[in-house]
Amino acid sequence: MFGDFQGYTDPGLTCYCWPFQSVQVVSLAVRQLVCETDCKTKDNVTLKIKTAVQYRVNKARIKAAVFDILDPQGQIGASVDNVVRSSVPAMTLDEAYENKESLCSSIIQSVSSMMEHYGYIILNVLVTDLSPEQRVLQAMNEINAARRLREAAVERGEADKLLQVKSAEADAEAKHLSGLGVARMRKAIADGFKDSMQSMSAGGLSPQEAVHMMVTTQYLDTLKDFANNASASSIMIPHGPGFSKALEEQVRDGFNSAASAPSQAAMS
Repeated sequence: MFGDFQGYTDPGLTCYCWPFQSVQVVSLAVRQLVCETDCKTKDNVTLKIKTAVQYRVNKARIKAAVFDILDPQGQIGASVDNVVRSSVPAMTLDEAYENKESLCSSIIQSVSSMMEHYGYIILNVLVTDLSPEQRVLQAMNEINAARRLREAAVERGEADKLLQVKSAEADAEAKHLSGLGVARMRKAIADGFKDSMQSMSAGGLSPQEAVHMMVTTQYLDTLKDFANNASASSIMIPHGPGFSKALEEQVRDGFNSAASAPSQAAMS
């Protein structure tokens, strides 16, 4: 009345005496103010922080909210800028991304304590966006890409190492089995020679004659196989009939050396 605050009334039918009295409508709905603050981090990266402040008028202090403050939105924005510009420069860019919750808590405490005297209640503060310069974002993406490529190279190296280890194990197992096969083959050949020697001895042949017959037979079988399977890449080494005789003498000398080895060992 006459410019003096008289009180407030809730929505409904109300009578007042104009022009001695005037009425001003005040909304108690929750509002949101979006603030954008430019600042610099500890590692000298400039970025823009977007903050959403949700507030409403305190009905119990409606006089202060209407008459004691002229620009509440500007006051809230200035307080948010002050808190952000005093907190973010103490953080690196990565810490700024990680400490969004602590930054929101600092803004709520600071803005609430200041705006409470003017009849405004700060309900919540949200940091909705942190936007560094485009070059900084590209550098961060390149760093992440390089780290992932390095991790992929390590994994690829481990996979190659595993393949080489498995290949070496397979090669060792193959050689082991091949050695067993060669040993069984030689044992079978020795058993065959033994049976042949016994059969020829039973037929009246002396050991020397039996060896001569086996060597000659083997030589002729080899020539037969060569004649049947000869190809353009085959090489024929000159030799004469005396080759089988020389081979026979070598086999006989081997048998004699093997027979004399136990007696020499017993004498020593």
